[in-house]
Amino acid sequence: MIQKPRRLLAYLSLLGTTQLHLRNPLIIAWWSAAFPGFGHLLLSKYLRGFILIGWEMLINSQMHLNEAMVYTFIGQFERANEIINLQWMSFYAPVYLFSIYDSYRTSVDMNHQYILAKREKAPIDVLTLGSMEVNYLDKRSPWLAIAWSLLMPGIGQLYTHRIINAFFLMATWIVLSYLAHLLEGIQFLFFCDWSQAASVLEMRWLLFLPSIYGFAVYDANVSTVEYNKLFDHEQISMLQKGYQPSRFKFPTSPLRK
Repeated sequence: MIQKPRRLLAYLSLLGTTQLHLRNPLIIAWWSAAFPGFGHLLLSKYLRGFILIGWEMLINSQMHLNEAMVYTFIGQFERANEIINLQWMSFYAPVYLFSIYDSYRTSVDMNHQYILAKREKAPIDVLTLGSMEVNYLDKRSPWLAIAWSLLMPGIGQLYTHRIINAFFLMATWIVLSYLAHLLEGIQFLFFCDWSQAASVLEMRWLLFLPSIYGFAVYDANVSTVEYNKLFDHEQISMLQKGYQPSRFKFPTSPLRK
């Protein structure tokens, strides 16, 4: 009786490819510190990531943290102290620290699962067909994924077929850009009207955008690189299983004439 592997190395669905691969827990924790929930999105834990991202936006906007940070950067400490809402501030630290801890712990656990799945030679599906979408393993260019993400956050995820992340990033970028009056501010900057640009921008929402922009670029690049590795791994496994003789012995020492 052939025993099936207990773990999957990757799962192809119509909404994207979820895979196990080695991650640096410190980098995952850093992204959670930069914006709670981002570390979980990198781990493909979408529900937990979306809850933490929504929590961050709600609490941050209610306590006016971004605005207080702006006043602190320009040396107006009294104004920053006046605008901060301490009633909401007590909710911030516990969940923020949990986001960092949980993403680090989960990253370590998923690394262990990846090592075990690879040792078990877990099978990989290469094609998923549906009435609305098609998903398949192939190779893509990491630089092209970065370029698309630089043009518009979320497009790089569409390029790598990460539909959930793509929808989230594009929707979030559009909504926050609208609330922050980003395009109006850029227009005034083009006309060198610095005072008008500063007055029209909403710092409460604007300071969310750099984190989202950087995350979109990083996620698109890492996803493309890891998908390419997964493609190579599947091809190697298929060739070894289907075309390599079972009695073939790999050389253990350099060949001699």
